[in-house]
Amino acid sequence: QVQLVESGGGLVQPGGSLRLSCAASGRIFSIYAMGWYRQAPGKQRELVAHISSAGITSYADSVKGRFTISRDDAKNTLYLQMNSLKPEDTAVYYCNRGTNYRGTYYPDSDSWGQGTQVTVSS
Repeated sequence: QVQLVESGGGLVQPGGSLRLSCAASGRIFSIYAMGWYRQAPGKQRELVAHISSAGITSYADSVKGRFTISRDDAKNTLYLQMNSLKPEDTAVYYCNRGTNYRGTYYPDSDSWGQGTQVTVSS
């Protein structure tokens, strides 16, 4: 079972930037698709971005053009660069290991980190 540890969250003003990291245990990180999810209070967890083992990326419409997902397989680490942050981006952000099939991301139900809080407020 993989262990995922997110970091990099915090309080930022609207228009600011943050870079989230997700460190994964195990030696076969590179063969998996990875995703970033977020969950705001009172809302369902939603997929923000995902990246295939080949580096193909996909984004939710709400973050397209502002967020960039990337991975460093040598470091077993997933990243989420978040720019032009808005108050509606406030949420707990989670990384996940999963599967990409024909462009659709399928999360592993037992591969979640503890989350990192992102708060966008002036």
